[in-house]
Amino acid sequence: MSGYHVVIPARYASTRLPGKPLATLAGRPMIQHVHERAASGDVASVVVATDDARIADACRAFGAEVCLTRPDHPSGTDRIAEVIAHQGWPDDAIVVNLQGDEPLMPPRLLDQVAADLAAYPQASMATLATPLDDGGQVQDENVVKVVLDRAGFALYFSRAAIPWRRGSFVPGETPEPGWEAGMLRHIGLYAYRAGFVREFVGLAPAPLEQIESLEQLRALWHGRRIHVSLATEPPPAGVDTQEDLARVEALLTGAA
Repeated sequence: MSGYHVVIPARYASTRLPGKPLATLAGRPMIQHVHERAASGDVASVVVATDDARIADACRAFGAEVCLTRPDHPSGTDRIAEVIAHQGWPDDAIVVNLQGDEPLMPPRLLDQVAADLAAYPQASMATLATPLDDGGQVQDENVVKVVLDRAGFALYFSRAAIPWRRGSFVPGETPEPGWEAGMLRHIGLYAYRAGFVREFVGLAPAPLEQIESLEQLRALWHGRRIHVSLATEPPPAGVDTQEDLARVEALLTGAA
C-alpha cells in the first residue's frame, strides 16, 4: 500500500517520563527515531502533531514536518483530526497513527496496517495483534487483549484476560504455562480513513471506552468495524519508563 500518511502524536507531558519524545536515544531525540521509522515506509507524508514548542523545534531541526496543535485535545485521535483538517486530506486518504514513544516500530507494520484498511472497505479502522506468548501478561492491565470474529473483525478489546478459559484460571494467581495460548495482544498501531477520523471525534464517548480506558471501544460501541490482522513480526515494546528507555538505548547501540 503506497501513498498513505503517518501522523505521530507527541506530547511533552507524561506521568512516568516527562519530556519523553525528547529523551535521548543513541545520541538523538526519541521522536527522531520514530520519525525515521515512519519515513522508511511506503508513505506519502509524515507529520509530527504536537502542542509543545520544544518538541516542534526539535523536530524541525532534523527536517520533520510539524503541525502545532491545540493543547486541549482529549486524545491523540483528536490531535490527528486537527492535522487532517490542517493538511486538507480527502475523506478517502488513509492515515496511520504511530505513537511518539515507539522508536523500534518496524516500518513494514505501518505498510501492513495501511494495506489492511485498504483491503477492507467495510472497516472504519484497521489495527494489528500478535499472539500472547507470556503468561505474565495475562493479568497485566497494560497489555490490551483482543478477540476476533471468524473474518478477523474485532469483537472486543479489554485490559482483562479474554477470552476467559473457564475452570482453568484462578484470578490473582499466575497462570500455568500455556494458559495464554490462543490469546491475542493488541498492538496500538491504527489506520483510519480521514473521513472516519472527522466522524469519530464527533461521536459521544462510550461507557465501555470510559470503563476500560480504551478509545477504540468507541468505534465498536457506535457500530463501526475494526479489522485486525496478525502482525508480520511482533514489534518491540515502546517506551513508558526510564527502564524502557535504557532497554531501547541498549538495543539501538548494540549493548543489549
